[in-house]
Amino acid sequence: MLGFTLAKLSNLNVSGSSPGSFKSDAPPGEWYYLSQGHYRFGLTLHLATVLPAGLLMVWQFVPYIRKRYYTFHRINGYVVVILIVLSNVGALMIARRSFGGGLDAQAAVGSLAVLSAVAIGMAMWNIWCLQIDQHRAWMLRAVFYMGTIITSRIIQIATAEIITRIQDYNQVQTCGQMASNYGGAGTLPPDVAAMFPQCLNSTANLPVAVQADFHGNLEQVGASLGLGFGMALWMAILLHLVGVEMYLNLTPGETNRMRAVSYERQLEGGCAHPGSAGITADRWGDARPWQPEGRDTSVRIQSDERTSSTIPVVEK
Repeated sequence: MLGFTLAKLSNLNVSGSSPGSFKSDAPPGEWYYLSQGHYRFGLTLHLATVLPAGLLMVWQFVPYIRKRYYTFHRINGYVVVILIVLSNVGALMIARRSFGGGLDAQAAVGSLAVLSAVAIGMAMWNIWCLQIDQHRAWMLRAVFYMGTIITSRIIQIATAEIITRIQDYNQVQTCGQMASNYGGAGTLPPDVAAMFPQCLNSTANLPVAVQADFHGNLEQVGASLGLGFGMALWMAILLHLVGVEMYLNLTPGETNRMRAVSYERQLEGGCAHPGSAGITADRWGDARPWQPEGRDTSVRIQSDERTSSTIPVVEK
C-alpha cells in the first residue's frame, strides 16, 4: 500500500503534461471523458483523497505508533476515515467512464464503495463502544478492501496480455475518444484512419469496435486494459474478501488479547455488557456468552427455543 501510494503521488497533478501526472499516466482514451464536466471533479476528488488516505492508513497498523502515540493514532484514524468516504464519492462519480465504464466495472466500484463504507462504519461504532477487538477486525477489512485496486492492476495487465494473444476481443470506443489519443479531432494517423475510415467524416460520438491489443496502437492498448478492468476488480474483491477472513481466523491470539483489553476498558466505563458492549457474536448471534479468563466458573441452564430442550452453558 505504501509503495503503490508513493508511486502514484505524482498523479495529484491531474491535468499536467509533465511525466507522472494523471493525464500522462492515464490509459489511452481515459482522459477524453475524465477531463470534462463532473467527471473531472470526481477524478480530482478521488485522487486528492485516496492517495493521502493510502499514505496515512499505513501508520495505523504500526504497533509502536499505536501504543506510544495514541493521540496521533486516534486523530490520524479519523482523518483516514473522512478521506476514504470522500474518495468513494469521487470513485462513484467517475465509474461510468473509468476504463470504458462497463456495467461490470460500475457494479464492482459500487460494491467496493459499499464494502469499505460498511467496514469503516462498523469499525467506528465498535471503537465508540470500546470494543477494540472488533474495531481491529473491521479496520483490517476496510484496508484489505481498499487494497483491491493494487491486486486488480496485476490481474488487469495479465488479462490484457491474454486477450491480446486470443485476438478475438473488441471494445466499443467513440471516434472522439480515439482521436484524443493523437491530439484531437482530425489528427488520426494514416494507419489508424485506414482502420476506422468512418471516423474521418463523422461526429465525435460515433461508436466503433476496437480490437484489444496490448502491444498495438494507443486505442487498442486502451481497449485491452478497459475490457479486463471490471473482471479484474471483481476477482480482486473476491481474493481480498477471503484473504482478510483467513488472516483474522489465523490470529485468534491477538483477537483474544484485545477482547480482554476491551473488557477492562468497558468495565471501567460502566458499560452494561463489559467485554461485549460492541457488535459481537455473543450479543447479536448465537455464540456462547463471552467471559474473561481467570474468573470463577459456574454452570447455568439456558433454554433453547428451537429444540425446546435445556443446554448447560459453562461460563469461566
